[in-house]
Amino acid sequence: MNKVSKLKVYYEGRTVGTMALYKNILAAFEYDKEWLVDGFSISPLSLPLEQKVFIPKADPFDGLFGVFADSLPDGWGRLLVDRLMAKNRINPFEIGNMNRLAIVANSGMGALTYEPDYHFELPEPELDLDKIAIECANVLKTDYSDNLDELFRLGGSSGGARPKILTTYNSEDWIIKFPSSQDSKDIGEQEYRYSLCAKECGIHMEETKLFPSKICAGYFGTKRFDRKRFGDEKVNKIHMISASGLLETSHRLPNLDYNILMKLTLELTKDYTQIEALYRLMCFNVFAHNRDDHSKNFTYIYDERSATWRLSPAYDLTYSSSIGGEHATTINGNGVDPGMKNLIAVADNIGINLSKAKEIAQMVETCVKKYGLV
Repeated sequence: MNKVSKLKVYYEGRTVGTMALYKNILAAFEYDKEWLVDGFSISPLSLPLEQKVFIPKADPFDGLFGVFADSLPDGWGRLLVDRLMAKNRINPFEIGNMNRLAIVANSGMGALTYEPDYHFELPEPELDLDKIAIECANVLKTDYSDNLDELFRLGGSSGGARPKILTTYNSEDWIIKFPSSQDSKDIGEQEYRYSLCAKECGIHMEETKLFPSKICAGYFGTKRFDRKRFGDEKVNKIHMISASGLLETSHRLPNLDYNILMKLTLELTKDYTQIEALYRLMCFNVFAHNRDDHSKNFTYIYDERSATWRLSPAYDLTYSSSIGGEHATTINGNGVDPGMKNLIAVADNIGINLSKAKEIAQMVETCVKKYGLV
């Protein structure tokens, strides 16, 4: 595989700009002249809509801007990519991120696509969920799988630690998850119950479903919010950026607080309904013990028609812990044992009406107890 030194970046067939390797590690970026006329900033804090060459830092994304790092598979997806490269006699440790973006090409999360692309010749996958779950477990236990090509085709562009596939269900684009080596076999049922509770708490999520299984309680699935189908028309890809990508900070470092996240959300969306949505989600994460609330688990999506940003539907909600058992994102500085006092302090700092804040927090706490999530 030849070293990629230049990539074109596209959005829905339009040229956004060009990435070029600088000093052999940094992926410099420049907007296309036509995009500067009628496009939008794909990363408002780091890449404002200006005619200049933007140079990223080496850290934390190995020479990429965060918005492009968001296109790369993480966790499970990266594992599949590395295994497939090794199978094709390519050393994954010698492959840089621009080459990895060329492998992603047009299959990444969000709307950005990259050329030139690098294709592996892959067979059409077979959609037997129990079989896929068994093969996922094999990949996690060893370097070997009879169906590595099939798994890559289904989930090679996905992020997150748990095995998953990207597939079509009822003519819509879905993500279906499988247990990791640390999960119980019933993790799918647990995440599904969390989604039902979150929706009853007033948290916006895409449609979710527990897909049936003969070997466990079922597999959790959710419709993708970065893909929209309108009747028989083509699939529209939705541009998105994580808080990690926006702030140019690694989600592996627990350096975020909900006070910062609130200010970021208000700055980006200019909409207090989005602040209230984030507050409701924070309350749920606290009361339902979802402590893996790192900066890649908060995403913003762009609506080109209204030229506005908003929070994406919530995702990855389940019982979890982060480093040291604490919240990855602290609640007014408290990641160990946050409670009502910390929640209200965050609300007060961003200007949410305190009576309303208490009412929301109490409602969420009651709902979580009703579902018996903790």
